[in-house]
Amino acid sequence: MARPTTRPDKRREAELRDGVARSDRCKGASAQDALNGRLARAEFDALRKHVVPLAEAQGWLSDEDVFREIS
Repeated sequence: MARPTTRPDKRREAELRDGVARSDRCKGASAQDALNGRLARAEFDALRKHVVPLAEAQGWLSDEDVFREIS
């Protein structure tokens, strides 16, 4: 399978270069971390979209409601 390639715009390229200079990570690893973070947020958002209506039906409208229920 071919590896995907991408090129950030000039501003993001500079941010990536600066971030790499401040860390012990290479550009590829930093880009992989960013991609993994974005995919994890997308998965979380999808799960939240599914679960929120179920929680609201139980009367859980805030973190405090959940904490009160499980404490």
